[in-house]
Amino acid sequence: MNIQQQRKYGKEAFYMDNQTYNSIVNFIWGIADDCLRDVYVRGKYRDVILPMTVIRRLDAVLEETKPAVLEMKKKLDEAGITNQTAALCNTAGQSFCNSSPFCLRDLTSRAKKQTLKADFIAYLDGFSPNVQEILDKFKFRNQIDTMIDADILGAVIEKFVSPTINLSPNPVYKDDEKKEIRLPGLDNHTMGVIFEELIRRFNEENNEEAGEHFTPRDVVELMADLIFVPVADKIKDATYSCYDGACGTGGMLTVAQDRLMELAEKAGKKVSIHLFGQEINPETYAIAKSDLLLQGQGDQADHIGFGSTLSNDQFPTYQFDFMLSNPPYGKSWKVDADKLGGKKDIMDSRFVTNFADDPNFSMIPRTSDGQLLFLLNNVAKMKKTTELGSRIAEVHNGSSLFTGDAGQGESNARRYMIENDLVEAIIALPENMFYNTGIGTFIWILSNNKAEHRKGKIQLIDATSLKSPLRKNLGKKNCEFTSEIRRQILDLYMAFEENEYSKIFDNNEFGYWKVTVLRPAYNEDGTIQKDKKGKPVVNKELTDTEQIPFTYEGGIEAFFEKEVKPFAPDAWIDEKKTKIGYEISFTKYFYKPIQLRTLEEITADIRSLEEETDGLLAEIIGG
Repeated sequence: MNIQQQRKYGKEAFYMDNQTYNSIVNFIWGIADDCLRDVYVRGKYRDVILPMTVIRRLDAVLEETKPAVLEMKKKLDEAGITNQTAALCNTAGQSFCNSSPFCLRDLTSRAKKQTLKADFIAYLDGFSPNVQEILDKFKFRNQIDTMIDADILGAVIEKFVSPTINLSPNPVYKDDEKKEIRLPGLDNHTMGVIFEELIRRFNEENNEEAGEHFTPRDVVELMADLIFVPVADKIKDATYSCYDGACGTGGMLTVAQDRLMELAEKAGKKVSIHLFGQEINPETYAIAKSDLLLQGQGDQADHIGFGSTLSNDQFPTYQFDFMLSNPPYGKSWKVDADKLGGKKDIMDSRFVTNFADDPNFSMIPRTSDGQLLFLLNNVAKMKKTTELGSRIAEVHNGSSLFTGDAGQGESNARRYMIENDLVEAIIALPENMFYNTGIGTFIWILSNNKAEHRKGKIQLIDATSLKSPLRKNLGKKNCEFTSEIRRQILDLYMAFEENEYSKIFDNNEFGYWKVTVLRPAYNEDGTIQKDKKGKPVVNKELTDTEQIPFTYEGGIEAFFEKEVKPFAPDAWIDEKKTKIGYEISFTKYFYKPIQLRTLEEITADIRSLEEETDGLLAEIIGG
C-alpha cells in the first residue's frame, strides 16, 4: 500500500487483531491440507502455497485499478507502443502491474482444465518483469502441470480468492454503505509477518532451520531501537541508507524503515530511506522482493541482491548509514571459501586487510562457522566521512565472543574491531528467543562515530533474565520482549551506567598476550644442553604458554617475573612467538554464584524428614 492509500483508508486498514491474523494464517495453511494432500508430499506444499500467497496479494492490490490498466493497454496497443511497463505501472499506482485480461478470481469459472491452464499462464505472463523474476525464483511455473494433471489448480485458486479472508490492503465492508467493516485491510507489514509465519510452519514441519530465514519481530524491534534512538537527535532532512547482508524475507529492513520514519516525524524532519539487502535463498529472496514491491517501492526491490554475500557481494563499492543483520551461525562457509580461492589464499579486503603492521592481517575464521565474516562485511561498508558515520546491529551466538586462539581469524576479527574502537555494546539475550535454537544469542552494536563518553569503552548488558513467557511456544521460542522490556534494555544502553545488568570496560580489558615460555634440556650431569651456536636446547616437553591480560600491571615482564620465574628460574620467553588475542566472557563479568542453604535450613529439612519417616513407620507397625 502506498502513502496515498494509507491516508485514504486510515487506521482501519492497518489494525488487525491477533485473532484475524491467526485466522488468515490458519486458512492459508489449511489450503495445503485441503487441496494438495494427495498430490504433493508435505515437504513440497510450500512450493505451491508460498508463491500463490504472493500472487494473490499482488492480485488483490491490483484489483481496484485493473479496468484502468486494461484501458491504458488498449490505448498503447492502438498507438503501437511496445514498451508499456512504465505507463501501465503508473496507471496501476504501483511499482508492478498485470496487463493480462484477467484478475485471479476471473479464472474460477473455467470448467475445462486446458482452458484454465492457458488462461492461468496468460495471467502469470501478464505481470511486469519485476514480478516475473519473483515467479522464476519460486520456480512456480514448474508446478502448473502437476496441478492441472491432478485437477487441483481451480480449487487452489478458489481458496485464495475466498470471501472468507481478505488479502487486500482495502477493508471489506458488510454492505455498500461502508459503515461497518467485515474484514479489515491487510497492511504490508502484517502481510510480511504472515509470510514469515508460513515459512516458519513449513520449516518446522520439515525439521528445517526457521531461524535461517527470519528473526522474531520483538528482537528486530529492539535492534531498530538500538540503531536509531541513540542518534535520533542527529537525524536531519536527508536521505539515509539501510543494509542487511543476510536479509531473508526483508523483515529487518522494513522495520528499520518504519522506525527511522517514525523518529524523523517526531523530530519534524523529512527523510527518505533507501533499503539494500542480499539473500542467498531463492524463496525468501522472492518474498523480500515482493514485499518491497507491495510497498510501492520498485526501485527498492531492485536493491535486493541475490546470491552469497560472502563470495558474491552485490554491493562491493557501497557504504551505508545503518546496517542490521542476523547472519547464519554455526554454518559452514566452505563453498564460499572455495569460490574465493580457498581459505589460505583469500585476499578479499573485507576479511584480509592492512592492520597492526601486517599488510595481510587475516580475520578469516574456521570454515565451519562464517558468522563473523558477515560482521566484517558490514564494517567494510561503514561511512567514514559523514557526521553520523555508520551504526551496526547484528545477532550472533556465543562463539563470536571467544572462539579462536590469539592470532587466529576469529580473535583477529575481534582485535580489529576493538582496537579500531568500533564496538559500542554487546547485549546477551535470553535463551529460547529464536525459533530454531535455544542457545544464547547476543546483539553486537558497532559505531565508527562513538559518542564522546563511549570512546575507548565497551558496554556489556546482561538481558538474559529480561523476558516475558509466551503462552504457546513458536518452534523453540518460548519467550519474548514486550515493549516495556525493550524500553528497559534501551534505557540500560542509553544510561551507560554500571548496575547488575550493565558493566562498562576499557577496550584493553578484553585483550591479552599469548606468550610461549621455554625451558632448557639438561644433561645427566646437570649442565644445560646447548646447540652448535651455544644456545640452550629447548626441552619441548616443558614448553608452555601463558595468557597475560593487557590489564596486568607491568605487562609481560612483570607477569613473567612474578608468575613464572619463582617456579621455573631457568625459563625464558620466545618473543618471536608472542601473539595478541581478544575474547569477551559474559560469564566472567556477570557470574552469580548459587546461594547455598544455611545450616539451620538443612537441619530443619532433616528433622522434618525424620518426623515423616517416624510417622510412616508407626502407621505400618500399628497396622
